[in-house]
Amino acid sequence: MDLTAIFVCGFLFVGLPWLIFHYITQWKRNGGLPIEDEKLLDELHDLARRLDDRMATIERIVAADNPDFRRPASERLIDERSEDHVFDHLAERRERDRQRQR
Repeated sequence: MDLTAIFVCGFLFVGLPWLIFHYITQWKRNGGLPIEDEKLLDELHDLARRLDDRMATIERIVAADNPDFRRPASERLIDERSEDHVFDHLAERRERDRQRQR
């Protein structure tokens, strides 16, 4: 019984903190995305921007044919107030996060 209590206390006060700090150190060391993943993310960003531009073009064509056509505001990717793409804001946020990690 005494040996079990010593083992449990040793694990709680030495083993568990060591395990936690070990993985925190590993996480900080490997903090960012691999280069391949960043390239893939950039390609997906470009693809999403092109698809957004295509959808905007299709909406303009449909709106020209049908004056009553209006896409719901919750589905729009373009902020009509500033004409900025939502993807630009996401890219800026991602860049700020990268700079904070360095």
